Amino acid sequence: MPVTTATPAVAPNALPTRRVAWASMVGTSLESFDFYVFAYFSAFFAGPAFFEPLGQFGATMASFATIAVAFVVRPLGAIAFGHMGDRLGRRATLLWTVAIMGVATALIGCLPTYAQAGWFGAVALVLLRVVQGLSLGGEWGGSILLATENSGRLKRAFYAAIPQLGSPVGSTLTAVVFLVMARAMSAETIAAWGWRIPFLLAVPLLLVSLYLRWSIDETPVFTRLVAEKRRDKVPFLEVFRGAPAEFIVAVGAALLGIGSYSLMNTYTMNYGADHLHYDYTQLLTATTIGALVQFVTIPLFGAWANRIGSAKVVMWGALGTLLIAFPMYWLLPSASFGVLVGMMVVGGILPTASWAALGGLMNDLFPDHFRYSALSIAYAVAATLSGFIPLVTLELGQVTSYAWWHPALVLAILSVLTLVCAYLASGWKRVPESDTFTPIGVPD
Repeated sequence: MPVTTATPAVAPNALPTRRVAWASMVGTSLESFDFYVFAYFSAFFAGPAFFEPLGQFGATMASFATIAVAFVVRPLGAIAFGHMGDRLGRRATLLWTVAIMGVATALIGCLPTYAQAGWFGAVALVLLRVVQGLSLGGEWGGSILLATENSGRLKRAFYAAIPQLGSPVGSTLTAVVFLVMARAMSAETIAAWGWRIPFLLAVPLLLVSLYLRWSIDETPVFTRLVAEKRRDKVPFLEVFRGAPAEFIVAVGAALLGIGSYSLMNTYTMNYGADHLHYDYTQLLTATTIGALVQFVTIPLFGAWANRIGSAKVVMWGALGTLLIAFPMYWLLPSASFGVLVGMMVVGGILPTASWAALGGLMNDLFPDHFRYSALSIAYAVAATLSGFIPLVTLELGQVTSYAWWHPALVLAILSVLTLVCAYLASGWKRVPESDTFTPIGVPD
């Protein structure tokens, strides 16, 4: 039950919704940058650098496991930072999450390799991934709320899509950095020390994120919660007491949007380089082109969500992905570079529909007084499951002798799960704002 532990707050200063949305997007960009830097690092360099004694397959498994470990602890971070977000405020919590994330990312770039310090570097790598996982648990949900709770209802679904631009921003920045390094350095130099550069570049992005978030006010919705004394004592418990079915639907709806990136930008990159013998710069270039297209498609999908509803956009994205999953991977083993680029574009656009509208779908499922916890925990659980996708797909590839269809099967399963949950969400009665107001001075 809500408790009365706060004093009424003064109404926030009016800020243009766009400015707040961009502030929220910068944090998700840093999160995405970290994700893709580590994805590419684990696909190409982490095994030889930190797990060399385990052999090629064992080192690859270990490097993918370091991805998974950050996702395992992510729900714990979601509980902790979700509690902070629902009790102390969205803005203050997001300052903490982005700071912890950026510092941990930079420290990975300073770690000694196995050749330099034995297993110390590998252990420290795992610990820093745990820290990243905890901080990431509270980042996404808060970024979505920062955008949606500062926007009017008529454009809420659109602004919920803006933080999702962080994914192509992070993907593009990461790929560009690795491509520039590939041009400027030899493969041996990158493997020896050049891989550290992308991690250290997280520092300036962190400083920009902190500046933008420090310069904005608390959301009007949370300010109203404080003024009306409606905050919950233990918000994450209220999620499971008040909205257990909605929580399950939210997790399932998020699987494709998150999991497709783990599959295509981690596993498929490694699979394409190690087993299909593509040059990794070709894979990076194709992925970058696909990410650039998302700068256009994500806002368009957000605008579409304003017209037909976020859940329906997620549903159509899942259905489209299901239809192209097997044809796409059937073409991959013999694809030319042009076909490879086309696959990355098409394979990126359709799951992106489910990704772009995800924040709006979740926002509509939960009431404001435990919404930060609900979004964070549901997203974290889906991300945890998705973190094992490279490992599961690798094992499936090993069992099937790397048959062309093994990653397609994984993508199809993710699509079906998200399709069903999005369909259920589309028929759910939207949770009304209990404050029933449009933030004063904040334009639609």
